[in-house]
Amino acid sequence: MRKLLFSAVLMLVASVGIASAADRPNLLIMMTDDQRADALSCAGNPVLRTPNLDRIAGEGARFRNMFVTNALCAPSRATLLTGLYSHSHGVTDNRGRIVPQSIPMVSDLLRKAGYEVAFCGKSHQGNALRDREWDHYFGYRGQGNYLKPMVAEGTKGKDLPRDGWMDDVITDDAIAWMKQPHEKPFAMFLFFKAPHRSWTPPPRHKDLFNNVTIPLPKLWDADRNAKTQAFAKADNRIGDFADVKDFQSYVKDYYRTIVGVDDNVGKVFAALEANKQLDSTAILFTSDNGFFQGEWKAFDKRFMHEPSIRVPLLMRYPAKIKAGSLIDPMVLNVDIAPTLLDLAGLPVPESMQGRSVVPLFAGTPADWRKDWLYEYFEYPAEHNVRKHRGVRTDTHKLIHYYESPEEWELYDLSKDPDELHNLYRKPGMEALTTQLKQRIVDLRKQTNDRD
Repeated sequence: MRKLLFSAVLMLVASVGIASAADRPNLLIMMTDDQRADALSCAGNPVLRTPNLDRIAGEGARFRNMFVTNALCAPSRATLLTGLYSHSHGVTDNRGRIVPQSIPMVSDLLRKAGYEVAFCGKSHQGNALRDREWDHYFGYRGQGNYLKPMVAEGTKGKDLPRDGWMDDVITDDAIAWMKQPHEKPFAMFLFFKAPHRSWTPPPRHKDLFNNVTIPLPKLWDADRNAKTQAFAKADNRIGDFADVKDFQSYVKDYYRTIVGVDDNVGKVFAALEANKQLDSTAILFTSDNGFFQGEWKAFDKRFMHEPSIRVPLLMRYPAKIKAGSLIDPMVLNVDIAPTLLDLAGLPVPESMQGRSVVPLFAGTPADWRKDWLYEYFEYPAEHNVRKHRGVRTDTHKLIHYYESPEEWELYDLSKDPDELHNLYRKPGMEALTTQLKQRIVDLRKQTNDRD
């Protein structure tokens, strides 16, 4: 059935009347690893300065409520590429799983429709995306190294050591390819390593923030034991790991690597301008998941709490996006693949579980989502975060740790955005709890989650 679905989707794309290359934008999709939604100066960060990322927002749009449906690297990246939940594409953890060939990626659909497609950087997929067809490939397996990285050119190329800092190396390669003559529009997937642990900044930024004191988050002293045992017993405390020994040093290195990314975004801007391609290129920037940064003295991600599930989403494309737009409806990483197809003037397959965000450029459609499903599966594993799923609405969140010992968390986000007060089993919450439990059931059915 999956093979038939893949063939049907490709036939649909091939059968659609394709606009001339001049009418279709180039697509540039940039993704970081573990970047929080507020790790941008345009999002109000009091310490970090990201002028080039801010430029995307200033000349385009910043989405203020962008979320991931599974806050873990490999599942989230597979979701961006497929438009499917992790339970549907099969990459449910970081253990080397792959998206089956029978499931088309957005790159496959774009290539079939006449785009040149390229991948540069970190895929975190079991086969490093070397089983897919690319017009250009410059990627690496696993986490890769920040310094002296091993990178292969071509899906059949050898992993060879490269001089320099990882994200500088992959960006320079991406720019060189984009600057080549192209008879067709291109789609470049430029996926950075930063700011993933362990945080090794580019040498030029090793002393950045040395004379700065990073403010502690207001939830630094929040009582973990007041939450569920699933949360309290997670192995994610700052100070318990040799490379996360204290808040100041960890956050400064985290920020230093993001500044390295911002440098590279600036180089991309300069190259597109020099090549007279800037305004004909739709630029999208996001991250694969958020990150705790001292809330409850925690780091890492995985949980359904706000620091973990919120990520940046910035888009620039003057033909469709008004400069300086701020977009508030809830959007998801499952929406990115449909959005890219929509921007390219292509149909969105019914099999995709997200929807294009392009209509939000002109306002919020009446039928835009009011809630969405979250899921996390990697347990037992690093950081000891138990399996859970849940539903988030504009105002509430219900989290279900569904394996024994079963636990629940319920929050009124309108009154308690920091998720300090678990309302599950509190008097007066019975009807809301029942309603949200049913929404989890409904959303699982809608997304074909039968496990």
